[in-house]
Amino acid sequence: MTSATLSDLRRPTGTRHPTAALLLLASIVVTLLAASAAPTPLYATYAAEWHFSPITTTVVFGTYALAVLVSLLLLGRISDHLGRRPVLLVSLGIAVVAMIVFLTAGSVPALLVARAVQGVATGAAIGAVGAGMLDLHKERGALANSVAPGVGTAVGVVGSAAVVQFLPFPTHLIYLLLIAVYLAQAVGVLLLRETVTRAPGALRSLRPELSLPRATRGAVAVAAPVLFAVWSLVGFYGALAPGIVAGMAHSHAPLLGGLGLFLAAAVGTIPVLALRTVPARTVLYLGTIGLLAGIALVVGSVSAGSAVGFFVGTAIAGLGFGAGFQGGIRTVVPLAAPHERAGVLSLLYIVCYLGMGGPAVLGGILAVRLGSLPAAARDYGIGVLVLGALALAGLLLRRPRRAAPVTERPHGRPGADCPQALADPVRQ
Repeated sequence: MTSATLSDLRRPTGTRHPTAALLLLASIVVTLLAASAAPTPLYATYAAEWHFSPITTTVVFGTYALAVLVSLLLLGRISDHLGRRPVLLVSLGIAVVAMIVFLTAGSVPALLVARAVQGVATGAAIGAVGAGMLDLHKERGALANSVAPGVGTAVGVVGSAAVVQFLPFPTHLIYLLLIAVYLAQAVGVLLLRETVTRAPGALRSLRPELSLPRATRGAVAVAAPVLFAVWSLVGFYGALAPGIVAGMAHSHAPLLGGLGLFLAAAVGTIPVLALRTVPARTVLYLGTIGLLAGIALVVGSVSAGSAVGFFVGTAIAGLGFGAGFQGGIRTVVPLAAPHERAGVLSLLYIVCYLGMGGPAVLGGILAVRLGSLPAAARDYGIGVLVLGALALAGLLLRRPRRAAPVTERPHGRPGADCPQALADPVRQ
């Protein structure tokens, strides 16, 4: 077989309707992240029915994050070998199973199982769908990878809160709606053309491995601390903010309880769109500074009992979250070859979910030990400030050399002969 033929085999094939395909894949990320946020407004309902404490809420939250991490470690690279479509179809099927467990849940253990199954589905899909978007279009795929998580989280928390507050069957309807969406998306995936060629090594890829392609290592060292810090903000709003807002506003309305996470996630999409042509390293700086300024105001407002200050600080921190996440993705992903994308994206999400899940569980422990949700929120916020400061120090101290993105040579090895058009998204 000639080298030209081998090159043709490795060329993405899903190009018949690339815009529609990109939108479908982005919608899967949005739905998965929306589903991950959907139970947030229901925790108060579950707690009232099943009589559990704030630490249980954070354990449930942390169970999801841990399941995503395990799934990313085991399944994050498998779509580079089996293809994007089969991995996405199986992941959507697992997500449907998770929604069914939520529908039938009648106790905390069932809730934990539902969150664990949901985490497996999300972790298995997120690398495949993110890599699939990059396969279709390098620049627009990178943009969609940055926008979709914030949109999904925002849509999930406000949509679920609205269903809980205004529609019947609050603990069932949101999950039925998500099942319908998942099934529709599965039909769409069946109609997609595959974007990568199957490659050997699928079983070997199931072994947990945190190695990185050489071309991405310096960029990951720069981006990872920022990603960890900004996603710890998501953990704060998912685990502690509903109770904080309820106490400051003297209201347990589900929409109000989910407003903090919604605001942080929704505002986070603004810098992704506004700063997409700004050099990635500059965006990382802006994200870290925004996080520090916003969370400092949030901590001060919690101490003063100011709901207005809390939400203003949340908006500023949300800008930092969006910029930091976009900057991290744009710094690293364009440096990966096509056959490395799912693995690299999965590793970045491992960093993100460690930042989200670990501090959230610690926040729940603090709430119990201190006997005060505001005190736990202040300590958590101070921890985020420390993480942000360390990330900023890392940016200042480490100045990586500009590296050209890599592409795949005919024999499947990464090379440095990428066209200049693909180098533009990095702009470090």
